[in-house]
Amino acid sequence: MPEPTIFGKILDREIPCHSVYEDDHVLAFLDVNPLSPGHTLVIPKERVAFLHELSDDQSAAIGRVLPRIARAVLAATGATDYNLLQNNGAGAHQAVFHVHFHIIPKLGKRGLGVGWKSTSLEAGETEELVVKIRAQL
Repeated sequence: MPEPTIFGKILDREIPCHSVYEDDHVLAFLDVNPLSPGHTLVIPKERVAFLHELSDDQSAAIGRVLPRIARAVLAATGATDYNLLQNNGAGAHQAVFHVHFHIIPKLGKRGLGVGWKSTSLEAGETEELVVKIRAQL
């Protein structure tokens, strides 16, 4: 189990939140420091830091509700564009070490700004990666 986080305190009802959805496995609430109106956090009730640590059941529960919550956020805000963001590890900009997804409506200039620095792989790297990844599945 990871160190206690602010999301754990929210799940324990020690800290209030503006909940928009809750079931037996998932809690969704408005971000207190939103990038845009409607910026919503979706968290599993399972307390793990990284997506790859999440159980299949909790992953399925999140997968079932993310589209529904996204549709509700879009309808409520009038946005037609949005980002779904999920970070794993400090080097990937994760600030709270409890799995969480951001639904961030793009409303004009408000929302997530992304810089994308593409690279390419050396000859043979692609095939080698495919073999290594498949072996782990």
